[in-house]
Amino acid sequence: MQGTQYIDKEAILKRAQEAIGIPLKDIDTTGRLSTGKGAIGTVIEESWYGYTPNSESEPDFPEAGVELKVTPYLRTAHGVRAKERLVCNIINYMEEYKNTFKTSAFWHKCNTMLLMSYEHLYDVPKGEYTIDAAILFSFPEEDLVIIENDWNVIMNKVRNGLAHELSEADTLYLAACTKGATSASVREQPFSRIAAKQRAYSLKSSYMTHILNTYIFGTAQNESIIKDWRTLSGTTFEHYLEKKLSPFYGMTIDQLRKRFGVETSAKNIVDILLAKMLGLSGRISQTEEFQKAGIVPKTVRLLPNGYSKESMSFPNFDFCELCEQSWEESDFYRILSETKFMFVVFQSERTNDSMEMVSSFSVAAGKKQIAPEGVTGFKFKRIVFWNMPAQDLEEARRVWERTVSTIKEGVVLKKTAYGMSNNLPKQTESRVAHVRPHGRDSRDVLPLPDGRMMTKQCFWLNGGYIAKQVVDRSHDAQKG
Repeated sequence: MQGTQYIDKEAILKRAQEAIGIPLKDIDTTGRLSTGKGAIGTVIEESWYGYTPNSESEPDFPEAGVELKVTPYLRTAHGVRAKERLVCNIINYMEEYKNTFKTSAFWHKCNTMLLMSYEHLYDVPKGEYTIDAAILFSFPEEDLVIIENDWNVIMNKVRNGLAHELSEADTLYLAACTKGATSASVREQPFSRIAAKQRAYSLKSSYMTHILNTYIFGTAQNESIIKDWRTLSGTTFEHYLEKKLSPFYGMTIDQLRKRFGVETSAKNIVDILLAKMLGLSGRISQTEEFQKAGIVPKTVRLLPNGYSKESMSFPNFDFCELCEQSWEESDFYRILSETKFMFVVFQSERTNDSMEMVSSFSVAAGKKQIAPEGVTGFKFKRIVFWNMPAQDLEEARRVWERTVSTIKEGVVLKKTAYGMSNNLPKQTESRVAHVRPHGRDSRDVLPLPDGRMMTKQCFWLNGGYIAKQVVDRSHDAQKG
């Protein structure tokens, strides 16, 4: 690629800061704002810096080794969050596996980035948007050790001929996101004849939220689990947590509460006790590492035989909105494809323990939904990190598509002795997922596309499926 007139970092940053506060309509000289997704970044490249946008492996400013990224954020009731992941360069499966992290295409292109941020406003024309901050960003050592491990996780799948099974949820900060106009965008991989989806390196939206709040707005104050990044030398974050928590395996909630002098019976007691086990003052779900990686802690309760009747709920869906979405646009797909869960496993040694408890943490907000007494008699067995395998994601897609088609065709509602039944996917129809109510009561309703009202519904992962994932991952860990 040809160089630009900006050959050192100081000049690049100075020029970026000069753009702050100027409406994009006054910067755009080529009419790019009307071209759709990615238009704002292109406007900055072409009209502000004067170079032609490219998808080459070199950084945008090759002489200075700086990559330009323009990133949007949203202001919410809970503060600033990144609107989306930060997509980097496309992964060339046929070549990238030959590299080390420090010789990788990702590191060559993105080790230093010029980040220019703007607030995304839904009711404001793009031309009125303004850049509000510009910084030169290099990964801190404590993040880099995890990002390098993420890169190795991605490349190990490629080297094992499993590029077609890559998932954003495989990793913590650096992910392999799908990249292409359609789901049919595929690439050749080196150790398998199976075509793999085209993917690009990306920084997760949860990690970008951390960058925004730490380096741009300066408001992040989350407690860290890892006090010294060198602690992770030769291990992974997941293995580090397992080692730190393993001395407490076999203890009940009451025993743990007594051990740490915790008198509260708050619904988030498991979250509180996990933090105590790790020497933290707050909650594990609010730590810097969990926030950066978007890890969702989830309590799983097993019977002595390893079975669980507890299904895992997702946010309620709007019937009409669901019918307007594609699978890739749905919340169900987004959560399943991007989220890494930390299952906190409790198991009973008694055969008569009640199994009426609903899942401990909601997927949507990470909040407990049950009274803590539900796990007091169960012993803390282990933690299991899990994300949905590619083949199971396809089964979840089938359930989602069946749900959408049923709603579009008209849900069949029938009065029964127990209330109202419907013909949405049942737990007996899929080993992975089903649909059932998640409203407060029968009066908690939403409109169907045909105008009728129906009790709010959501997708659930089957209890038996979750239990099997826990057992299988535990066995895999013991073999490893």
